[in-house]
Amino acid sequence: MEAVNMKKTDPKIVVAVDESNESMYALSWCLANLISQTSTSNLVLLYVKPSPPVYSSLDASRYMFSTDVIVALEKYGSDMVNTVMRRAEAICRKSTTKINVERIVGSGDAKDEICNIVSKIKADTLVMGCHDYGFFKRAILGSVSDHCAKHVKCPVVIVKHPKQI
Repeated sequence: MEAVNMKKTDPKIVVAVDESNESMYALSWCLANLISQTSTSNLVLLYVKPSPPVYSSLDASRYMFSTDVIVALEKYGSDMVNTVMRRAEAICRKSTTKINVERIVGSGDAKDEICNIVSKIKADTLVMGCHDYGFFKRAILGSVSDHCAKHVKCPVVIVKHPKQI
């Protein structure tokens, strides 16, 4: 049997980021512990913003929504994306390793959107922060990291902030 020299492409690591300190800590942890010092790694910063609300011309109290209100809400969503990505990219710039950073912004339910994007881009690893909401809040909201760990095909690393340990 002839040996085939197969070089694996540089790994693609997805870090799910949001406005929380936990997700930024997970990104820092990833850079320190999962990124190779000897080769270039591909890092994908993934932010999922909630789906834009669907408005009718009248809300429940029968007042008309102003176009200005809708525009303001959409601008707030865009500003949040930019703020989170700037924070994440600043953390990446502090890293001494060679990384290619890509930004992906999804929209919708974070659980499903993260799983879909990780699958679509064929990520090698998914890294997520842990919010550690506690039993009742997690029972009501559900845990995004638990859902992703059960549904994505690649390894999932859930990083707890030291304050949670």
